[in-house]
Amino acid sequence: MAADSLPLSPPAPTGTAPARPRRRAWLMVAALLAFMLLNYADKAVVGLVGVDLLHDLHIDAGEFGVVQSGFFWLYAVGAVAGSFLIGRVPARWLLGGVALLWVLCLLPMVWSASFTVLLVSRMLLGFAEGPSAAIALGVAHSWFPAERRTLPTSFVVAGASFGPLVAAPVITAVVARFDWHAAFAVTAAAGLVWVVVWLLVGRDGPERVGHSGSTFAELPEHVPYRRLLTSGTVIGLTVLFFATYASVAVKISWLPLVLRQGLGYDATTTGWLVALTYGSGGVLMILFGAVSRALTKRGAGVRASRGVLSCVLVATAGLCTMFWPSLGRGPVQIFFLVVGTSLCVGAQGVAWALVSDVTPARQRGTVIGVMVSCYSMGGVLAPLVLGDLVNSAANPFDGYRLGFAGLGLLLLVAGLIAVRLVRPERDVVSFAAASPSAVDA
Repeated sequence: MAADSLPLSPPAPTGTAPARPRRRAWLMVAALLAFMLLNYADKAVVGLVGVDLLHDLHIDAGEFGVVQSGFFWLYAVGAVAGSFLIGRVPARWLLGGVALLWVLCLLPMVWSASFTVLLVSRMLLGFAEGPSAAIALGVAHSWFPAERRTLPTSFVVAGASFGPLVAAPVITAVVARFDWHAAFAVTAAAGLVWVVVWLLVGRDGPERVGHSGSTFAELPEHVPYRRLLTSGTVIGLTVLFFATYASVAVKISWLPLVLRQGLGYDATTTGWLVALTYGSGGVLMILFGAVSRALTKRGAGVRASRGVLSCVLVATAGLCTMFWPSLGRGPVQIFFLVVGTSLCVGAQGVAWALVSDVTPARQRGTVIGVMVSCYSMGGVLAPLVLGDLVNSAANPFDGYRLGFAGLGLLLLVAGLIAVRLVRPERDVVSFAAASPSAVDA
């Protein structure tokens, strides 16, 4: 038996899950949540120390936007390269190697105060983090049958919110006690600890074949990539993720500076407000995962319980994002800020489950990698555009306000487009009707 394979318990009676694999599955979910938590803490660290970086490196808002955009320049390349390895390299070694690369990319900023070193390290970190979502979701989905994937998917993706939630107050405290270099040392050390733990417990799951949900036709073992990647569901989700990832990139890159430079909050208050936006997003991601699961159990179609639900959440987030900067400083403004960011993130866990609903297991990593490479352009463009708007505005807050209005409009339009395109039942029936022996062109 291979070192990374797991002995399965004897088959349980119908309707009952074997206890040991079920416990192991949720252990993997916890480990993958921590993986995504560290992934986004690493992304967020530059934004959280941004004011000190601007001062010490003598850079302006435009150059800071270049640094934050630079993270995504090689992100798509990493996503495609890493996704190619899914299914070819055991998850134990693939995720451990990826996380170790993160650590190596963070280390130079522990001692360097060079703009060039910062930019290069962020570019390499982006390359190393590119395949993270594809690998983590591929592993998580391998541990659960299709009808049970939404909630564990939401937990894993929720790590993207809990990462900055944990990082914001911790890094703020570390910088206040030491300096911004120490923030990179802390995130690198945390990544190294995760690598050691994952090498001890990480494994691939037993779920290898198509969809077993009652509302779907059975997925064939292989669908031509041309059909998969041009299906309405995959295109619609990619559009949706482009907008939500632009929002995530802006929040990671610029929200701490908006709160400090634009609204005048001090560093400690900014850290807690940033943590609030991420924490709320993580909680709502899990909550909407449970809501989607409940709708499915009550007989709702997958389009309604996963597709329409996620699109409505993103469109609503867009409306909040458009208007919160114009409401005036105070509790109402913070409420709309938190709701807008939280709904946007909360939709992602539900939407991600749809990818595996329409993708055969053996092709899942490649499809997710291609989607990541496409929607990551939102992360490339959004920080650059906002930086240019801030530089060209009469005062920084006018630039921030215009930038968030445009971001909100993007989210609203993406939600409306995706709700028309995302039709998983129709797409799966189309795939199932095609010849299972079809060969890619």
